[in-house]
Amino acid sequence: MGDDRRSSGAVFAVFLFLAFGWSWAFWGPEALVELGVLDAAPDLPALGAFGPSLAGVAVVAWQRGRSGLRDLARRAVDTSFPRWLWLPTLALFPVVAIVAAAYARYAGATLPTPPWVTDPVALPIAFGYILLLGGPLQEEFGWRGYALDPLVDRAGRLGGSVVLGLLWGFWHLPLFYIPGRTIYYQKAIVGFVASIVMVTIVMTWLYDRTGGSLLAMLLVHTSFNWTTWAIPVLETDPGSIVFLIGQLAVVTAIVAAWRSGRATGRPDRTAE
Repeated sequence: MGDDRRSSGAVFAVFLFLAFGWSWAFWGPEALVELGVLDAAPDLPALGAFGPSLAGVAVVAWQRGRSGLRDLARRAVDTSFPRWLWLPTLALFPVVAIVAAAYARYAGATLPTPPWVTDPVALPIAFGYILLLGGPLQEEFGWRGYALDPLVDRAGRLGGSVVLGLLWGFWHLPLFYIPGRTIYYQKAIVGFVASIVMVTIVMTWLYDRTGGSLLAMLLVHTSFNWTTWAIPVLETDPGSIVFLIGQLAVVTAIVAAWRSGRATGRPDRTAE
């Protein structure tokens, strides 16, 4: 058992090296220019965000071969989970944002005009764009496709989720020093990471309930990112606070459910 755990730890270390190394190799030079360490950054293609998914596919192929890759592909199109789970997967974060926006208006804050107001067809187009190029496809084959299971095996659902959320949050670090990354640049990274940790706990709960469906993970990740674009509540102080409180309330309910000992549909891949 000890050798297996050490082997698993080594594989996880390789995953982190590949995920962070790939992404920061693309983002790092731009951040270092902003910090005054470099005079100029090379003109690199916009491929940095693919680090986690590339790393996840690589270590799954290394660890489990073709059977592991087939499992990843199957999970990426898995819709076998209960139908009611489509509701939290797609609507949970929009609902939290709408409540936060309503409170912000009540508190007298001026919400920015949503970018889709004059062209509502942008809403579904943006959802598709975000799914493919706005984070989920570039990341989820790593974070939930590989990394979540070994972390939960070692630290439990809550502990594993917190560790993964911290890793996922700080993976974005160089973006906070790149002027062109307006949703990150000069924003408070501590609040961002706290939000990402809570998102991770929600996603772990959905991962459990959907039996490890990567499709559900791709879609809930898309829903979160799409929500922050479509409902710009985070641009106001009262809206941001209520959005975080809403996330915390959902997380509290999830942790309470976990502590109640309810069975979940989390798959056991340790024997594969």
